[in-house]
Amino acid sequence: MANQLKIGIFLLLLIFTGCNQQSDLSGMFYSFDRVDDRFLQSDGWNKTHSYRNLTVSSENYQLLVAADNHIGGLVNLNKMIVEARKPENLAMVFVGDVVSGQKEDYDKLKNALPDINEVPYFLMVGNHDLYFDGWKTFYEYFGSSSYYFTVQTPQNKDIFICLDSGGGMLGAKQLAWLKNLLSSELSNYRNCIIFTHVNFFRENHTRSTNILETELEVLLPLFAKYQVDMVIMGHNHSRSITDFGNTTYLTMDALKDGVSNASFVKLQVSEDKVGYTFQELN
Repeated sequence: MANQLKIGIFLLLLIFTGCNQQSDLSGMFYSFDRVDDRFLQSDGWNKTHSYRNLTVSSENYQLLVAADNHIGGLVNLNKMIVEARKPENLAMVFVGDVVSGQKEDYDKLKNALPDINEVPYFLMVGNHDLYFDGWKTFYEYFGSSSYYFTVQTPQNKDIFICLDSGGGMLGAKQLAWLKNLLSSELSNYRNCIIFTHVNFFRENHTRSTNILETELEVLLPLFAKYQVDMVIMGHNHSRSITDFGNTTYLTMDALKDGVSNASFVKLQVSEDKVGYTFQELN
């Protein structure tokens, strides 16, 4: 019995030490896909599906943004969808961990979401979405996880960039794409907001997936250089706001059913600023 226990502990240590920056081991499941591979698939999707442009009749508009649904349950998601149907809301954005990687949860999510032409929505992967080989289902159902969309107002245009940080890093190919996008396109837009799953700053200790420090050393100055207005993230299930240069880094609460601080964000874009309010769900 003692030998069996030692063997079990040894195997667990092998699993943990074999893990690299590409994934964490929540639920003891490992994501075998790699961010560069996912980006190549996303880039291929982008080349055959045009980036979406939404049009509004005012300089001011509002989007709803959520993180960490972890479906399962649909109660809080349905509350957000009810809110999204109101005419003042332009679209919904989900910054990852929409499910826990299993196909039946992806099926449940797909069936719960409204018609995309009726209520536009945008998704990207988090670490949990990649478990159980979940990337294959995400890509089949929703396509790219590295892309941008734009909003055209009567006088201006805003850009919203969605990044895949599900494994804790952007990877060389996605980072090169992002740098090129910011340098070549950003001057054409009034505001730039970036969405990604893994949060850059931590106010409490966690063993879960962390952003790669060497990438942060590139991203923070890059966003400051191009005066990105806001970076919106999830992952930590606890809201926090950090300002670095001219950029606000907003980490959201979870949308997950059963948590005491469940909420989503109303992202308010106007002529002179990008603002936000939290919509509490409990």
